[in-house]
Parts: sequence; C-alpha cells; structure tokens
Amino acid sequence: MLIGDFARLGQVSVRMLRHYDQIGLLRPDNVDCSTSYRSYSPEQLFVLNRIVALKNLGLSLEEVGRIMTDLVEAEELRGMLRLRRTELEHEQRAAGIRLAAVESRLRMIEKENDMSADYVVKQIPSVRLAALTDTLDPTTLGRWIGPMFDRVQSELNKVDGSLATALATYSEVEAGMEVAVGYAYDGRALPGLDVVDLPSATAVCGVHLGPMSSIQESWQALHRWLIENGYEHDGPCRELYVRAESENQQDWVTELQQPVVDR
Repeated sequence: MLIGDFARLGQVSVRMLRHYDQIGLLRPDNVDCSTSYRSYSPEQLFVLNRIVALKNLGLSLEEVGRIMTDLVEAEELRGMLRLRRTELEHEQRAAGIRLAAVESRLRMIEKENDMSADYVVKQIPSVRLAALTDTLDPTTLGRWIGPMFDRVQSELNKVDGSLATALATYSEVEAGMEVAVGYAYDGRALPGLDVVDLPSATAVCGVHLGPMSSIQESWQALHRWLIENGYEHDGPCRELYVRAESENQQDWVTELQQPVVDR
C-alpha cells in the first residue's frame, strides 16, 4: 500500500507516518529507489495500532519506542488500555462535577439581588437514622453522597428495612464537611452503619426542585433569607429527599431544613 492508502486505513496522517519513519518507530516496508515512494504492508497495521494505542495512554514517542522493542503482547496492551480508560472515566466525572460547581456559582452570582420568600418556619420531627457518617472535602460531595446512600440501602435491604425516608445532614467543621446520610430506621443496629439521632427542631424550610448539582444555589438563598429575617443557625442543615428516583434527577424534590433560633 502507498503511504496515503496506509494512512487512511490506519486513521493517521501521512505527515505522522513520515515522522514515525524519521525517528525509526515505523519504517516503510519498501521505499522505491527511483521515486522514493514509501509503501507499507497490511501486516504493519498491527504495529501502527500499538503505537497509536500507547500514545493514547499518554506515553511519549520515545517511551513508545522502548516498549515496542520489547514486543508488547496484545493482552498486556489491552490491560493497559482498560486501565487508562478507567482513569479517563474518573477524570471525566471529576471534571463534570467541577463544571457543574462553576455553573452553579455563576447562577448564584446572577441571583445575588433576587430574594425569594418561599420559605416556612416549622417544627421538624425527631428521627433516628441508620446511616453512614464521614468528613468530606466540600468540593467532592457529589462524588460520595450517592455511593454512601447505596451502601446504607444495601444493608437495610438485608433486613427488609424501609427506604421511605431518605435524609442527609451537613455541618461545616475545621476538617471539611461532616456528613451523615441514611434512612429513618428504628430497628436494631446494623453492622457497618451508624445510629444517628436527629432531635426535633424549629427550622426554616424550603424546596429545591431538580438535580443536586444546583442545590447549593437553593441553600445559599435560604441562608440569606433566614439571616435577613433575624434567625441564627442551630445545628446541621438537613436534606429530606421527598422524590429521588430518576437517574437524571430532573424531577427530584428535596426539602431543605435548617434548624434555627431567633436572634
């Protein structure tokens, strides 16, 4: 195959093939003495595929050359690519969380002069949770809260525990954000789970509609309202997940509950 045909088949540029030739990474199968035309054999596609795969792993061409001289086996290369795919998926999820946080912060700035009055002050009941507790980096909450709920749910399913009331609490501490996530449960203590007793309290309450990626906007507005109306925080804030079933979270309904006292 002439270099152009080989490039199209291998989905690389002719310029790239010439560069590989110059650095000794992939020599043409034949070079015409009179025309200097390069041609390649179909079998060289196996070499080209490995070079491109190793580059996609983030290796330099020098590192690729060293690996190629060791004749990397297909199974070993597949393992390396699967590992890199997992790393990229984690990076993509982390980037998505950071992007959502930036977009949320922008919306907060845009709403700085928009004060809503859709809040009520009411008595919220005491509740005992079967829960997981941890102290997390506030910027990574979206990565951990869902899996924590999944773990609690898995343990409750083993004892036919109710999943009707899902609730999380959040409290800023020196080391980050102290969280407790779980379900209302009055049964015996379960292995691996904590018992969290939340007392009855007077709370400013509001409703957040939609995905968790924008819930901080709702919380910020609620906190501004309670300060403007003469209240002070009195304990960790709570999120009661009234409806949280769809994967895309567009129809989720979350009641925000901030225990307060009058100033």
